[in-house]
Amino acid sequence: MKFIVARQNPVTVLPSDLEPTDAELAAIEVEMPVVSAEVELLDALIALLDRPASEFDARRIRRAHNRVLSARRDLANWQGPKEAA
Repeated sequence: MKFIVARQNPVTVLPSDLEPTDAELAAIEVEMPVVSAEVELLDALIALLDRPASEFDARRIRRAHNRVLSARRDLANWQGPKEAA
């Protein structure tokens, strides 16, 4: 059996510590409501791929879309952490 291996060195060397920083984790935490709302909207849309939409489905999609807009608005208006004086 022949093994296939790379003959070139990697272009960029990855750091040994690949954990996210505290700032990156904080940014993810701030954006999480938008991500959750978008996943909920996608779930509602995926459910309709194989069947026609009912009134309940239309209401679910409309509400999910409104949650996405609200979460994006809240993220755009977010001022960041308040510093102690």
